[in-house]
Amino acid sequence: MAPHRRRHQVRCLISGASAGSVIFAAAVLILLLLALLSFLAPPLLDHPSFPSYGHQSRVGRHSLILNVGGSLLQDLWGSKISKYFYGCSNASSKFPTAQDVTHSKRFLMIATSGGLNQQRTGITDAVVAARILNATLVVPKLDQKSFWKDSSNFTEIFDVDWFISSLSKDVKIIKELPKRGGKAFASPQTMRVPRKCTPRCYQNRVLPVLLKRHVVQLTKFDYRLANKLDTGLQKLRCRVNYHALKFTHPIQAMGDLLIERMRMRMRSHHFIALHLSRYARLLWMLLWRGEKERKELGAIRKRWKTLHITNPEKERRHGKCPLTPEEVGLMLRALGFGRDVHLYVASGEVYGGEETLAPLKALFPNIHSKETLASAEELAPFSRFSSRMAALDFIVCDGSDVFVTNNNGNMARMLAGRRRYFGHKRTIRPNAKKLYSLFLGRANMTWEAFAAREVRPGRGEFHENPSPCICEAPEAQLLLPHSPQKRRREAGKIKVEIPIAVAEPAEEEPEPLNLDYEEMEGQAAPPTGPWWRRTTRMSC
Repeated sequence: MAPHRRRHQVRCLISGASAGSVIFAAAVLILLLLALLSFLAPPLLDHPSFPSYGHQSRVGRHSLILNVGGSLLQDLWGSKISKYFYGCSNASSKFPTAQDVTHSKRFLMIATSGGLNQQRTGITDAVVAARILNATLVVPKLDQKSFWKDSSNFTEIFDVDWFISSLSKDVKIIKELPKRGGKAFASPQTMRVPRKCTPRCYQNRVLPVLLKRHVVQLTKFDYRLANKLDTGLQKLRCRVNYHALKFTHPIQAMGDLLIERMRMRMRSHHFIALHLSRYARLLWMLLWRGEKERKELGAIRKRWKTLHITNPEKERRHGKCPLTPEEVGLMLRALGFGRDVHLYVASGEVYGGEETLAPLKALFPNIHSKETLASAEELAPFSRFSSRMAALDFIVCDGSDVFVTNNNGNMARMLAGRRRYFGHKRTIRPNAKKLYSLFLGRANMTWEAFAAREVRPGRGEFHENPSPCICEAPEAQLLLPHSPQKRRREAGKIKVEIPIAVAEPAEEEPEPLNLDYEEMEGQAAPPTGPWWRRTTRMSC
């Protein structure tokens, strides 16, 4: 009896094992079929509602083209109420003329610093400083010794005769020091004032020397005037920056030609100008550290021992690094700009070349630059001079329908203020700190979640937000039931909920590096060669 039961149990076990094998085989077959289907089907992130990413390269992920944007938002290219605000910088009747206040024996000379846009701030503030000191201003000298090594003088960049004549009622300006008794003045007293020096600061520090020596030269003159001044002086700043500083005819004509050619290439007659930070090169060197990057960084440190580089990921987390071209492209698509939009890219050589720009071109195939819009022969009068090439980019960016920047450098600030003054033209400056966490988790969110963010108008100091020079049309008070402050803020706001971009960074946000130039007082001379020698305090 027992052997029989054992044989029965063995047969049951064998039959059970056979059934289990069948089930296991069926399960394996089902899994194989599912695997095959998942292989043949497009991945979830390739859904047209969300950006998909390909292989990981050493310069970042390549994005495939997104079939979104273009029609998600209204008024992408402008604000309906911006027409109620306009630039106003005329002097009041209480502002004395230059003839009434200028002393005949006071001459102020200025030596500017940095690149074109940093020098532009110096020139603007130099006129106001001369007014504070009741002195005659000698046409400022442009910086010819810093990184750019541009030999251009004032008259080769700006229309000097217009500059002098248009400001004649405000400040007396001359091209060079006059002769005194047939002889030139003695060497001027050279000095430097602190950053953001107030009118009282100028009167206490510079005026006593000016009274004694009659001629004073202020060196490294950039951001050497206080941000907040009385309204009369602020409006003088606007008259200088927005009206008196005109580029020479050859530069302006070439810039206008580039704008014309941009508009000929598109049907909508709208285009975006994108300014990419030159410092993106060092950022990518730090983030994508392959053998080439390690060798390049090692060579930089050997030649420039004062170079200080901190943790790039930490700096990006704190919003102190510019966005990559791919991140800028995703931001624009989230705002609703379609892939048919034409982009003008204003920047120097991009680290990684076409490989770095590939994700941006996948998102916006229609990308142009001054080199693609004009022939080498047409650019020849400008190409050997960095300031003149920068001036061409400035003109095109100023003439664009939307200006976008990935940094908070001097060009970005100057254009933000200028575009506000001339009609509140759309300006987008990303909040890098908030965007960092968003991009960090983008692989685990839907496109709708990525795009559902708040956009708000930003604030800034005078050169980027010349509020004393912005006036409101009378009809705005009748048509728009808000306070003047709220109406002005709404005029520059993109009316969607996407906080990945703001008109300008809020005051409480961290201040990025001066992306165009940094002083190098007391430091060893930077090495010759590529752009990385611009600052001794590099964060990213």
